[in-house]
Amino acid sequence: MDYLVAKCLHVLSSALLFGAGAGSAFHLLLASLSGRTMAVAVVARQVVWADWLFTATTVVFQPASGWYLLQVLQLPASTPWVRDAIVLYVLAVACWLPVVVLQMRMRRLAEAAAAAGAPLPPAYRRCLLAWVALGVPAFVAFVAVFWLMVAKPG
Repeated sequence: MDYLVAKCLHVLSSALLFGAGAGSAFHLLLASLSGRTMAVAVVARQVVWADWLFTATTVVFQPASGWYLLQVLQLPASTPWVRDAIVLYVLAVACWLPVVVLQMRMRRLAEAAAAAGAPLPPAYRRCLLAWVALGVPAFVAFVAVFWLMVAKPG
């Protein structure tokens, strides 16, 4: 594969990973804060789908395309900015994996409450708090990875 095509795909997939993840998370957070059970159920369902369709595929593609680019450039993974980006990426994904599980639970809780015409249960609020607690470090880590990819310090 041509280097420029691979680099373009790598950048586009990182933008999709970041954009789809942050955008859908923001949408779910706002719906959750509204307390409107039916809205939360719909948005949670959509966010789970978005994570599986977009985020999960790019989470797999990013390391593969990054490894390919390192091979083409003959750049060792021990290069400080690359090593730091890998560590931050692993941290972000380690936070994201439980977020996916929480989102599926949040979806089930919201759908059950909506079907019963009830407000969101306390378990939903607990899941939301854990989801935010894991989502914030994942977001910060992805921002830092972007910075490292662009700045290539040191």
